[in-house]
Amino acid sequence: MRKLFVGVLTLALLQGCSNKVKNTTDSVKKYPAFDVQNMDTTIKPGDDFFAYTNGTWLKNNPIPADKNSRSTFDGLFERNRHDIKEIIEEAAASKDAQPGSNTEKIGTFYNSGMDILSIEQKGISPLKMFFDKIESIRNIDDVLSVGAYFQTYRISPFFYLFSNQDSKNSTSVIAQCYQAGIGLPERDYYFNNDESTKKIREKYIIHLTKMFELLKDEHSIAEKNAETVMKMETQLAGASFTNVENQDPQKTYNKITVEALNKLAPDINWQSYFTKVGYPGLSDINIYQPSFIKELNNMMKTVPVDDWKTFLRWHLIKSTAAYLGKDFADQNFDFYNRTLSGQEKMEPRWKLVLDVTSGSLGEIIGQLYVKKYFPPVAKQKMTDLVMNLKRSLKQRIENLTWMGPRTKQEAEAKLDKMGVKVGYPDKWRDYSGLVVSPQSYVLNILNSAAFEFRYSMDKVGKPVDPTEWGMTPQTVNAYYNPNRNEIVFPAGILQPPFFNMDADDAINYGAIGMVIGHEMTHGFDNTGRQYDKDGNLRDWWTKEDSKAFEEHTNMLVDEYNHYEVLDSAFVNGKLTLGENIADLGGCTVAYNAYKLSLQGKEAPKPIDGFTNFQRFFLSYAQIWRTNMREKELRKRVKTDVHSPAKARINGVVYNMPEFYAAFPIVKPGDKLYRPAEQRPVIW
Repeated sequence: MRKLFVGVLTLALLQGCSNKVKNTTDSVKKYPAFDVQNMDTTIKPGDDFFAYTNGTWLKNNPIPADKNSRSTFDGLFERNRHDIKEIIEEAAASKDAQPGSNTEKIGTFYNSGMDILSIEQKGISPLKMFFDKIESIRNIDDVLSVGAYFQTYRISPFFYLFSNQDSKNSTSVIAQCYQAGIGLPERDYYFNNDESTKKIREKYIIHLTKMFELLKDEHSIAEKNAETVMKMETQLAGASFTNVENQDPQKTYNKITVEALNKLAPDINWQSYFTKVGYPGLSDINIYQPSFIKELNNMMKTVPVDDWKTFLRWHLIKSTAAYLGKDFADQNFDFYNRTLSGQEKMEPRWKLVLDVTSGSLGEIIGQLYVKKYFPPVAKQKMTDLVMNLKRSLKQRIENLTWMGPRTKQEAEAKLDKMGVKVGYPDKWRDYSGLVVSPQSYVLNILNSAAFEFRYSMDKVGKPVDPTEWGMTPQTVNAYYNPNRNEIVFPAGILQPPFFNMDADDAINYGAIGMVIGHEMTHGFDNTGRQYDKDGNLRDWWTKEDSKAFEEHTNMLVDEYNHYEVLDSAFVNGKLTLGENIADLGGCTVAYNAYKLSLQGKEAPKPIDGFTNFQRFFLSYAQIWRTNMREKELRKRVKTDVHSPAKARINGVVYNMPEFYAAFPIVKPGDKLYRPAEQRPVIW
């Protein structure tokens, strides 16, 4: 998150950007800025601000059976689903859509997913050409050939292949290769020996066995195949980078020529592989994890061909099971949702098909979404607010006591050049090359994946397109892109409670102001700080300032390492460091921006008994409130770069002197009070 100077037009900047606008005549639904009935004031704000702010809401909002969590984001996501549903169902019901038109594509895609009878009748027959290719394998060259064919449909049994900017030459787009091939959430699931993880491995074997049985393997054969897959995935996991290692942009930058790649992994015919995926002219490629590619090369020499055929059958069905008939979808849900996340039942089919349709036809639906729900005036007003927040962050940088003038100059230059995208793209993607058919839902999904693969790989060797977005407009999220040094806020997140035209400024600064500040601060977190103003991986810090930065961030690592979210389950301070820096920096910057906006104005009067500065922090705590199933929480602690909600709130507010000023009732002796010397000051 990040902060910015917002002047006297603050309220005007916020208005018109939050509530959904269907047309000029519809009434606009209003949302409360902050509901004090969600609080639990029996809890002291110095003992647990998360529970103090959200305690009653947590009690009154149990997790639905078809969810693994319930949160502010989930609520907004559900509202968005219903908005998108209107768009999709209008297209699906259209009788006069032109063949090949965007409207026809939306309707046909969605209807193919809702045609349960046809999906059940066809079973796995739409995948026959993929299974036939596996059966035709006779040697390792064939294994690689089939793997390449799968790659073109974004089924990645070996590794992910895609394009991105060259981290040390951000004007250039090159091919990228990233570890893949495992079916559990991440590598440590294969090696950790706590009881919870061991049980997951046992259930994974059962899941694999059942999936092979659904492919008509005899039980004994299915068990053998499951053991084969588990053995091979464990081998690949052992050579994979950890989640923390994968966050290191220097460690994962290993740009080499294809000739050098042939030396790194000589038993893989790379020229043949790249030719078969459709890109024979590749010259350079970034290998994120060289150790993984070396082990994959070794396995091509040592693993029997029949085992590779088993492995490919599994990865084909793993990638498609959720889109097939009930037996496959139910078994896939049983492991990946019930076992790993604790979700009790599957969501209604229309929601699942809607999500896939929206993801596959992203900017087609995005165009209709912003036309209906996000007027151009909202885009401009949000952009103006971001610019004000940028000025606020610049002031924070100027006043840092631990950073020297040379590094400050570079930091300010990076902030000045940081790009901003709001709402939706200025140029829409062309989907005319995507074929959507009523014949098969799963093939529509695979064809969309193939379309996206080509879209990504066709960029290699071409100039960077500055208008391109990494999220669709309807996405409830935001991001910072270090290679482009830009922050992006899709229309989907610019609604209550993040952006509320009916709320007082304190509430909006604690919510959308913090989100803006968070994304800006990502440009200066432990990873983002390694990129310069042009998006290149370049060290622009003095040694003294780098050391000072690490001393402050080490305090944050240690603090979060001590957050026990469940019995024996602690936050990983290193894994979550970038997000924790962005949370602390974003909240600090947003607070500063709000304070600056009050200059020359009469102090706002308390609302519901809380001062404006208290409401800022209550708003911040409100947007992250979450109930989460234990299984899902345990998985998130291992895999998510974000801290769990409770740590996200408490880990920030008790580090901010502004919080203690807003809540003078918080004193030494309170459970979560942190002495000043234990509070890191980063941005």
